[in-house]
Amino acid sequence: MRIFHIHSGGAIELSALPSQPPSQGFFWVACARTTFGAQLGQIQAALQASTGQQLVDLHVSDLLNAQLPSRYDYTSQYDLMVFRRLATLHSDAPGPAAQSDAPTNAARKRSGPPVLRRIDTSPVGFALFDQVLLSVHPTDCAVRDAYAARLMAAAPSDPREGRASPAPGARQPSSPPDLMLRVVNLMVDGYLDLRRELTRQLDHWQTELLKPRSRYVNWNSLLEARLSLHQLDDICEDQRTAVQNWIDALETWAVPESSAGQRDLDLLKVRSRDVLEHIERVVHHVRRLEQSTETAVQMHFSVQSNRTNDIMRTLTALTAVFLPLNLIAGIFGMNFEFIPLVHKADGFWWAMGSMVFIAVALVALFWRKRYLARTSGQ
Repeated sequence: MRIFHIHSGGAIELSALPSQPPSQGFFWVACARTTFGAQLGQIQAALQASTGQQLVDLHVSDLLNAQLPSRYDYTSQYDLMVFRRLATLHSDAPGPAAQSDAPTNAARKRSGPPVLRRIDTSPVGFALFDQVLLSVHPTDCAVRDAYAARLMAAAPSDPREGRASPAPGARQPSSPPDLMLRVVNLMVDGYLDLRRELTRQLDHWQTELLKPRSRYVNWNSLLEARLSLHQLDDICEDQRTAVQNWIDALETWAVPESSAGQRDLDLLKVRSRDVLEHIERVVHHVRRLEQSTETAVQMHFSVQSNRTNDIMRTLTALTAVFLPLNLIAGIFGMNFEFIPLVHKADGFWWAMGSMVFIAVALVALFWRKRYLARTSGQ
């Protein structure tokens, strides 16, 4: 569990749960799902002391549920956002810190190509109070630590503590919703690396499928890839719906009287729309990958069908060449006593010459008409 006190002057990491409301800024309590379940009583007591409210039982169940889809809910005192991340697991074997989540991760593994087996879509939950943001992450979630490092890097310079100057343009989150949107945006942007891997894998499959002499295709993996992409499409749709519901809820918030409050609310709306636009780009790309996979399969069958047509056309032409030869052989094989050329010394050579002439003429005719030529590129 990591606890931060975030205010206009910077961010300070605390060593214990807050026991009173912050004098300025807000608290960010970020914990793993297993830690949240184990220390639920202490967390609820800290929320009661710092906000005067506790999480309702149904929302506690939502935060503990590792299979919950993305969704948005609210009460009169706080809002709840559950957002399924799209991340790539770097290792199938969990480390020491993730041993408690090993059964859950194993249950979520997909079969098929490695790039799809490494996709992890565990939910991250956010409970947004006025002065507290509680986030519940998977045990192996790197987003929390990555954004915590950003917070500490954006802290102002203090030579006594050895801290460097903040990055240019760095700005601390102004409220729990602002911090939540930044973390969500970081999770959505993390899909870019996954997108490159998926595109590279599907491009390889397309190349293999379009090879005209390809005999073996792992159709089972391809089918599982299509199913996985369809599941990703559903997950992205849930993400978009959750963020859209959040944006709709923002429209119902009372307009602050101060200009600073109005500016913060406008920034929240802008950032929310930006997150929604990023999610829509992800949805568009996942659907394009689905269409590319389906198109590759159709093109593969088209190439195979074209190759089969070439083979049948060649066999038909060869059959047409030998048909008159079989006719001549059949005529001279009849059991009649009087057949022209049968009793002549040069009759055999006349028959053979006629058959060779007819065969050569038909082969030349069919070649000119490209009945015996293979299709270009095959």
